[in-house]
Amino acid sequence: MQAQDHVAVVIPAFNEAEALPSFLAEIRASFAAVGRSVTLIVVDDASTDDTSEAGSAFADVVRSPINRGHGPTALAAYGEGLRSGAGVIVHVDGDGQFYGDDIARVATALDRSRHDVVHGVRRGRTDPWFRRCLSALVRFAVLILCGRSVPDVNTPLRAYHPDILARLVDGVPADALVPHVHFSIAEARDRLRVGYVAVASIPRRGAVAQGTMWGAGRARAILPPRRLVRFAGRALAELWRIDIVGSRRISQPSTSVRG
Repeated sequence: MQAQDHVAVVIPAFNEAEALPSFLAEIRASFAAVGRSVTLIVVDDASTDDTSEAGSAFADVVRSPINRGHGPTALAAYGEGLRSGAGVIVHVDGDGQFYGDDIARVATALDRSRHDVVHGVRRGRTDPWFRRCLSALVRFAVLILCGRSVPDVNTPLRAYHPDILARLVDGVPADALVPHVHFSIAEARDRLRVGYVAVASIPRRGAVAQGTMWGAGRARAILPPRRLVRFAGRALAELWRIDIVGSRRISQPSTSVRG
């Protein structure tokens, strides 16, 4: 099987033991249905449940010795995908908020097009109002910074060619909180050919309806949790440091003289 014919789906996961096996089985079945060879790679962010054991029957599992958070774990998962030698690398979160068929469609859209990257644009999201407002604010900021509108700037469902992905990963610190926002900004600034595929956004799989960022299982949060507010502040500071101040430094001509 040649590299260009093979897909690696990389999946950061934290405490997803309950729903992960069925999600992985669904992904594998969806790629089999379109005749594509696939490797599933789960990066377990030091879960306190049986996430590693639950995923090992369907995927290659890499367990982090410490909990690093979603952003660093997503970047670690991308690194595993690059090391796999696959010709297409797809990222999706381990909470199972996408259908396997949509994940396969995103991968196929990259493979059968001239795009450098394909985003799965979520439809039918039922996020709290404050998350929608935050997403809209970031989308507007990207438009102002880059002159390009990105319909789902932080979507976790993305497909990349390895050479493009390696460039993007190299431009982001390994401890970045919001790597996908940085990726979207870099893609817009570099005028990469980005394709968009509409995909369904479904409820988180398993008994807990909300992820760890949203509190302990509250299905309908009226006000943003303090943890999310603190995270948003840190993420905005990171965007300023990397994508605004850092970008200006890179764009300035060098004054150094090589002897």
